[in-house]
Amino acid sequence: MKVLIIGSGGREHALAWAVSASPLCELVLVAPGNPGIADLIDGRGHCIPASLDDLDGLVALARDEACDLVIIGPEAPLVDGLADKLEATGIAVCGPRAAAAQLEGSKRFARAFCARHDIAQPQWEYFTQTAPACDFARTLGACVVKADGLAAGKGVIICDNADEAEKAIHSLLGGRFGAASAEILVEERISGPEMSAFALLDGADAVWLGSAQDHKRAFDGDKGPNTGGMGAISPSPFETDTLRAEVMENIIRPVAQGMADEGTPYRGILYAGLMLTKSGPQIIEFNCRFGDPEAQTILPRLKTDFLSALLTQAEGGLSHFDMQLLDDVAVTVVMAANGYPDAYEKGSEIRGAEDLNDGSLVFHAGTSREHNGALVSAGGRVLGITGQGPDTASAIAAAYDRVSKIDWPGGFYRRDIAGGLQQD
Repeated sequence: MKVLIIGSGGREHALAWAVSASPLCELVLVAPGNPGIADLIDGRGHCIPASLDDLDGLVALARDEACDLVIIGPEAPLVDGLADKLEATGIAVCGPRAAAAQLEGSKRFARAFCARHDIAQPQWEYFTQTAPACDFARTLGACVVKADGLAAGKGVIICDNADEAEKAIHSLLGGRFGAASAEILVEERISGPEMSAFALLDGADAVWLGSAQDHKRAFDGDKGPNTGGMGAISPSPFETDTLRAEVMENIIRPVAQGMADEGTPYRGILYAGLMLTKSGPQIIEFNCRFGDPEAQTILPRLKTDFLSALLTQAEGGLSHFDMQLLDDVAVTVVMAANGYPDAYEKGSEIRGAEDLNDGSLVFHAGTSREHNGALVSAGGRVLGITGQGPDTASAIAAAYDRVSKIDWPGGFYRRDIAGGLQQD
């Protein structure tokens, strides 16, 4: 069968890696893709230049190429309704329609949805004006200020006190993230370990895809600004059989049931960002697709054929599907351009990222190729290096051993992903 993957980052590289390995896959296309993906699928497919904003163009591409399945990687095309347009032409999709994708597209919608369906979450309020937002923040003290709309994973500011909250509120409502922060939420700051839970939903049923722990802060010791993610480990160190069952019963399945009851059935990958509080898991946020870099840690751990799972999801048959994962651990270390997540330079050469003979996986997130064949940086987060092993220590060692072989003076990475502090 022919599969089209939409996107160009590390998540899409991991998706292409998993899909192209399936015996069901005849051809894999990626729009627009990146140099790492192009090398991966050479001989089994190719990358196609495309704009993620041109939904009609993407639909035409899928139709003209007679694709059997389209996997939508990034959030923006989902929120904008790409799945709706594809399904209207009879093309199977992995990704929710726009109405269901509001779980990520609007944090206010997600909070109100959880309130309607008794899904545990922190106290919150919604604001468009600074004065009432600051008043509410003072009642909370330590709190979290969030842009309502999509802000590339950076629209969240964690505040230790009311003064920090006031600065954050003025910053966001003052246009820090443009239209995405014209409306904000101020939330109670709950405490506990964080865990990312992933499930595959077919509109009625859900199966567990895996868990991960993401590292958002830019620098070692969880210091510095929030980023799109500097590394991850799967499974989460906190995942247990009991916790997994609790999350499925009290969060994932209520989302599936609630969406169906409201006439907006959810089909695709669902990410539930959780805080494991003393009173049980609570929702921090939802994403309507795989996380990045979480996908780079979860997909290598799947024992089940991933494309088979996606086809079953598209056909509505997950109630009879057995999803299995390997017992090993995967760790991904992100290499980012110097200066990220603020201003950073592009075009610095990267050497040593393409020899995969050591068994590690190098996923490209922000790279391009010069006319002379040189691989150069083209984004903030540039590479994601995944190592696997029977335990956490061996997975950490495998990932950082590969990182040490990459020659890129224009980049940096955290040395404490998954808790293992690496020495220079």
